[in-house]
Amino acid sequence: MQATRYLLQHRQPMIRFLGKRTAPPKLDHTPKAHPASPTHSLPNSFAAYREKAQQHGPLNQKMEYSTSGAIGSHSGSSLGPVEPASGQYFDRSELPKRFRRTPWTQAEIDAIESGGASMF
Repeated sequence: MQATRYLLQHRQPMIRFLGKRTAPPKLDHTPKAHPASPTHSLPNSFAAYREKAQQHGPLNQKMEYSTSGAIGSHSGSSLGPVEPASGQYFDRSELPKRFRRTPWTQAEIDAIESGGASMF
């Protein structure tokens, strides 16, 4: 018991703390466009960004809410057309046949359901 107490009293941590961390004084916090941005510029305001943005339909349309006030009270077609660009697909079933999912065979289904025991 005494030996353990003696060892713990003279223990030194392996981590050495050098002191208070400070940010470099020449650090630039001004907003910049992302290097992979297609326009390489920042929008003037959030409202200007929303005018051009599209997510599940155009965002710039002013929608009149029904008496319930719910956004879900409008049909999807009232948001405008949402078409993928050429070469883009929304679902794997729209791809050419070589890129579609292959159906499961009965042997694979049996192997999964038995935990692999039916393979041996």
